Amino acid sequence: MKKVAAETAAARVIAGSTAARIAAGAAAVAVALALPLVLDDSALAVYVLLGLAAIVTVGVSLLMGFAGQVSLGQGAFYGVGAYTAALLTLNGFPPLLGLVAAPLVAALFAAVIGMPLLRLRGHHLAFATLAVQLILLSLAGQLEFTGGDIGLQAIPQFGVGSWEMDGAAAYAWLTWGALALVMLVTHHVITSRPGRALRALATSETAAASSGIPVGRYKLVVFALSAAFAGLAGGIYCFYTGYVAPGSFPVLISIQYIVMAVVGGLGTVWGAVAGAGAITLLVQGLDRLAALPGMPSYAPSVLSYAVYALVLIVVVLFLPQGLVPALTRRDRPPKTSRASRGVPGD
Repeated sequence: MKKVAAETAAARVIAGSTAARIAAGAAAVAVALALPLVLDDSALAVYVLLGLAAIVTVGVSLLMGFAGQVSLGQGAFYGVGAYTAALLTLNGFPPLLGLVAAPLVAALFAAVIGMPLLRLRGHHLAFATLAVQLILLSLAGQLEFTGGDIGLQAIPQFGVGSWEMDGAAAYAWLTWGALALVMLVTHHVITSRPGRALRALATSETAAASSGIPVGRYKLVVFALSAAFAGLAGGIYCFYTGYVAPGSFPVLISIQYIVMAVVGGLGTVWGAVAGAGAITLLVQGLDRLAALPGMPSYAPSVLSYAVYALVLIVVVLFLPQGLVPALTRRDRPPKTSRASRGVPGD
């Protein structure tokens, strides 16, 4: 009887926790849809950039938190998506086709370079992906069809047929709709059988391979999927700004995505959104601080690196699992005692 009662109580706690999470998710969706109606233009710009960063960070969290692969080159895939959408649109193709092609081309590019790169592990893989971004930035600054250092300008607004977006609020809804799609895809991936295989892969590639998991294929697929997320964000970014150049995708942006994922909580979908929000708002505050009279020209980059380092140290020391796992830990169902599980005491 005690065992049945304990199991019933645990089931009620789990059901209550699930209902609370569903309610919290519905509230978050309602707030996300309502905010563009009340924010001014400057706040809307931050809101759009926050959503774009969250899209990329979800892919980083999936890649690092579940597959155990470290990438410092997500900014490269972000740029590939942006340039793909911009080039197609400037050459007469519909903007919708450009936006659809952006994640596909980014994923294809990631799959091609991933076949040799994913033979590396740990910091070797991180440095290799960083090198890829540096090479792409150098090429984009020299090739004529990418506009060189000047970049591509006068990119048409996103639209379907004769309808075009004409305001930041529309781009905010597009961005957060894309984020919802990315979160939904990621949720289905991590709760599926391949998701369990990814967890095993992150724990030990040798053990996963001995269990029959095709390690190389899974690593390549999740690498390409995270790149597709970044490419989608890059496609929206090019239409929103109407301009892309090598300077739009600095190396610091890839480091920023890593910091966002770690701060929010690696291996969690909502953690990526929370981390992106926290770091984006922090960066905006630092930019305003760096713009104050008397601040040197190098203040923005110096402040960014210093604060990123400080934030990482604080999170590693006091919140090693990130913000979201630390805040939701109390919602986990209580463990049943040994007696309630039918296990005799010591």
